[in-house]
Amino acid sequence: MADATHHDNTDITGGLLRELAAAHGVGTTFRGWDGVERSVQDTTLQGVLAALGVPAAGPEEMQRSLHESRLAPWRRLLPPVVVVRHGQEAHVDVHVPHGGQVSVWIEAEDGSRHEAFQRDNWEPPVDVDGVLTGRASFAIPAYLPLGWHTLQADAEGVLAQCALVVTPRRLGTTEALAGRRNWGLTAQLYSIRSSRSWGIGDLADLADLATVSGQEGAGFVLVNPLHAAEPRPPVEDSPYLPTTRRFFNPLYLRVEEIPEFGYLDRAGQAEVQQLAEQQRSANSSTALLDRNSSYAAKLAALELVYAVPRGPARIRSFADFCAEQGPGLDDFALWCALVEELPPGAPEWTTAASAPDTAYCTEQRALLADRIDFHRWMQWNCDRQLEAAQRSARESGMEVGVIHDLAVGVKRGGADAWSLAGVLARDATVGAPPDVFNQQGQDWTQPPWHPGRLAESGYAAYRDMLRTVLRHAGGIRVDHILGLFRLWWIPAGAGPEQGTYVYYDHEALIGILALEAQRAGAIVIGEDLGVFEPWVRDYLAERGILGTSILWFEHDADGPIPPERYRQQCLTSVNTHDLPPTAGYLAGEHVTLRESLGLLQRPVVEEHAEAAAEQEAVLALVRERGLLPAAGSPGAGQDVAATVEALYAFTALAPSSLLGVALVDAVGETRTQNQPGTSSLQYPNWCIPLAGPAGPVLLDDLPDNPGFLSLARTVRTALLAGSPGESISAPAP
Repeated sequence: MADATHHDNTDITGGLLRELAAAHGVGTTFRGWDGVERSVQDTTLQGVLAALGVPAAGPEEMQRSLHESRLAPWRRLLPPVVVVRHGQEAHVDVHVPHGGQVSVWIEAEDGSRHEAFQRDNWEPPVDVDGVLTGRASFAIPAYLPLGWHTLQADAEGVLAQCALVVTPRRLGTTEALAGRRNWGLTAQLYSIRSSRSWGIGDLADLADLATVSGQEGAGFVLVNPLHAAEPRPPVEDSPYLPTTRRFFNPLYLRVEEIPEFGYLDRAGQAEVQQLAEQQRSANSSTALLDRNSSYAAKLAALELVYAVPRGPARIRSFADFCAEQGPGLDDFALWCALVEELPPGAPEWTTAASAPDTAYCTEQRALLADRIDFHRWMQWNCDRQLEAAQRSARESGMEVGVIHDLAVGVKRGGADAWSLAGVLARDATVGAPPDVFNQQGQDWTQPPWHPGRLAESGYAAYRDMLRTVLRHAGGIRVDHILGLFRLWWIPAGAGPEQGTYVYYDHEALIGILALEAQRAGAIVIGEDLGVFEPWVRDYLAERGILGTSILWFEHDADGPIPPERYRQQCLTSVNTHDLPPTAGYLAGEHVTLRESLGLLQRPVVEEHAEAAAEQEAVLALVRERGLLPAAGSPGAGQDVAATVEALYAFTALAPSSLLGVALVDAVGETRTQNQPGTSSLQYPNWCIPLAGPAGPVLLDDLPDNPGFLSLARTVRTALLAGSPGESISAPAP
């Protein structure tokens, strides 16, 4: 009998835990990459709920937490934020004492006032903390313009307000691409150096890359995230593990392009040139990139240039930039200045300097005013050089121009984790469950947005981040856009296989993304690879968000699908930065590397055999289209470069609006840029400079590089042949 009672109690507790998890958007089951549905462990659910701030230690605590979750909306006069679609009447619930009167109106961005009209709501009142509370529904007018408005309510003298965001039903910039097809380069900017680089590719190199590729007919250039790393060496190598996603990495500044450089005295210019020459010697090497050396030299040079007096126009421009970026820039610059003073493990980070608004930090703002100004100044110069790069792209004939990449999250202990702690979850990290390419799962060590607190903030931090990234962009690629629907949370102390999905308000997050992109005149590409629910891609397409197709991943139960069945609203490419360049992929480098790192869970011979079979299935389709010699014919399979070009010509047969051409494929690189799920101790991720079979490839040589010119010509020709009646970007005369 005791055993039966224990079993019943366990069932009750488990049922309560799952009910509580569901109430807070925490998944209790999930389907893996193999399609098998799995139940989430109780310990995982408790850990994730704890990270969300939801008590769940025992049955009584779970019952109280469930009760609180049900009453929470009824305790508010207005919801924390309302996000609606333009042109569609939406309803918002308002909670007042039963029988009380309430009026609701909207103050639009332009200062105009609009009434919200009450609609019938027959829902019975609820006892909320001893007060019988009713729910009234009000209609948000469908004619409201796009933008960030304010919803106001007055319940017999009790006032409340919240953000009201009107988002596009469908992103208009995507419609502008309809009927036209663009190809463009995908590139890791830090790896692309010129004779003028300081050992690392920079924003002046980006402007030149855009010009060179634009002259060959490219319509865009998609680069890695340019988010800021640490403010001083040592710095993080991964562009996908930044300290902030809102501001940019001064490592990418071209010092000589800052106007004040020209006004340095002779000794100052000589010192800068000496620093530059010390770094430029690395440009001719295929050795691993050294960000720390490059950044240390640039910081020394930037200090000298910063000290040069600025003219009136530059003073005004800097002041305007700082005013526009507001407290977010001030807090980021303060964090940078504090990092220069306090080591990572200093006790102040958890006490006196734990947040931007402590008394200590208020005092430090005055004491470190000059250093704060220096870090704001570097961000301003990043902004100026990003604007110049986009201008060069458009002047070269590009329809889209520079497409920026948005990382999934930020590193713990960084600027965003410090200044945005109120909207991030501290005791969990983001990752991915085990899949076919990483059979142990992944922990990206990044704190996730807290869905409830982010909504409470009106999504302000999310909006501000998007605005900065889109400020001088023709487009934005959102890495793992599926994370705007759900993220794989790993509780503190658990392994990546011990996580679960936490769900977000995708209607709000995607809507705000579309709104900010529309205002910036930019397109949005969602990296929608991996495990996802079937309706997600349809939803993104409905909102005008382009998807991503990678040649090797486009297959169904019968094998690889023909290119004619690829999506039209999509960026299609042969490979991705998480795979080796195509020449290396064809050689099976992705299997060899994972085997050497201990990432396989079955014999390497089986992995190679499966990889070869998958490649052969794709190559058979390419041969069917006459793009490669038939198997067994003379010369078949001998020329790797010809095979790479044939694969790109094959993807050009797809109806996709955008065709991505990896620069590493154009120059014949074989080395893997990033192996997911590994650290720098295992593999030098993000440190591989651009090189080909003959050695390093500099930007100076790209206009005459035979591989680059040949692949560009192949893609142009294939697009023209496959797109009768459509226009594509053409090379400048």
